[in-house]
Amino acid sequence: MKNLYKNSVAVTHKLTFGVLIIFLIAAVSSFAQVEDAKRVVKQLCSPEFHGRGYVNGGDSIAAEYIASEFQKAGLHNLTPGYFQYFSFPVNTFPGKAEFFANGQKLVVGKDIIVDPASPSYDGLLKYTILPASTILDADKVIEKLQQAMSGETCNSIAIDFRNVHPDTFKIIKDFQYELVQFVPVIIITDKNFVWSVADKQLAHPIFELQSAIADGTPIQVKLDAVLNKEHRTKNVIGYLPSAKNTKKTIVFTAHYDHLGRLGQETYFPGANDNASGTAMLIALANYFRQHPVDYNILFIAFAGEEIGLLGSKYYVENPVKPLKEISFLLNLDIFGSGEDGVTVVNGSVFLEHFDLLTAINEEKQLLTQIKSRGYAANSDHYWFTDAGVPSFFIYTMGLNRHYHDTSDTFENLSFAEVNDLTTLLATFIERLDTVKIGKKKK
Repeated sequence: MKNLYKNSVAVTHKLTFGVLIIFLIAAVSSFAQVEDAKRVVKQLCSPEFHGRGYVNGGDSIAAEYIASEFQKAGLHNLTPGYFQYFSFPVNTFPGKAEFFANGQKLVVGKDIIVDPASPSYDGLLKYTILPASTILDADKVIEKLQQAMSGETCNSIAIDFRNVHPDTFKIIKDFQYELVQFVPVIIITDKNFVWSVADKQLAHPIFELQSAIADGTPIQVKLDAVLNKEHRTKNVIGYLPSAKNTKKTIVFTAHYDHLGRLGQETYFPGANDNASGTAMLIALANYFRQHPVDYNILFIAFAGEEIGLLGSKYYVENPVKPLKEISFLLNLDIFGSGEDGVTVVNGSVFLEHFDLLTAINEEKQLLTQIKSRGYAANSDHYWFTDAGVPSFFIYTMGLNRHYHDTSDTFENLSFAEVNDLTTLLATFIERLDTVKIGKKKK
């Protein structure tokens, strides 16, 4: 009996030790996965990447870095250097972007910002204020416009959009583009700035000015803008073939480009949008190399998303792998949080696939919720969906609310659901063959 007891204790100790080892391996793996995502995002958001935009070659620097990560992950290149090149026009601000009021330098992105289609401007902006409530008064508008065009007491018009009802704002917001054909325009606002990218230049610049600055004081401006009519950039494409001989392919996509620089002193890091999705793309490449599935997997980091989904459009028109071989595409855009779950664009279109995703989430108790949205042209999944490829665009919801601003930084991301998202997406792929596909809803 004594020996039996000793043997029982020994077996129990071995089992306990084995469970502990498995738990520790899983914990270390999860920690490493989060740390690796942080490493990639931090690098992509660093100043030397220049906001991954169109000044100082920021997008090309990012593309080279992603290609090196694909290579380290063991992905095959289907194109030379993992790259697919294309070109487009883009307005850039490579030189000075300096603004002064009362001798004080204004902070770009905080106090003042420039419409992305603005041309160069060098001079003193003296503005007359046009209340938004009077925009539909043709006589008042003509009076202000003639005053600004004369250049005697002012040379620009400032439209005061403070305290405008959202419905009214929708009606009159584009009026600035009518006025800017004749004179520079200033938009006075009490809202945070959101920037973008343009492929053309206006006749005159448009500036957005925070209401605290807009006291009628003239603004000294030095703005250098260059319209690059043929900016050359590249998608980054990596391939992980299945161990089995199959044509069935899964595609993971994320855009790596962002807004770049507004002058040499200000850049937009683009941590959540979309260094986070790019980091997840690389994390999934590493995961599936270690956990093979019965699909070929294509990983694409797109350029040109911020200027109109151009990288994904180019790929769909010039596919490296036939589109008809794609079983499903998952586009990852804004992946830096997740405390409040995720939203799935096309969730109400590909119903059976959405049901699989939610079933996995419920079974494994991963995310707080998975919300469904319909068909939308709001990220790189769009061109694939229109070409008949079943696709989801997934984005996280959580504490980070920064979007297209200078505060979308590495430090403001929580990385709360990196591990759960990896588990969710990996399990979705592993079980994809179980989906009984009916007629998709449009």
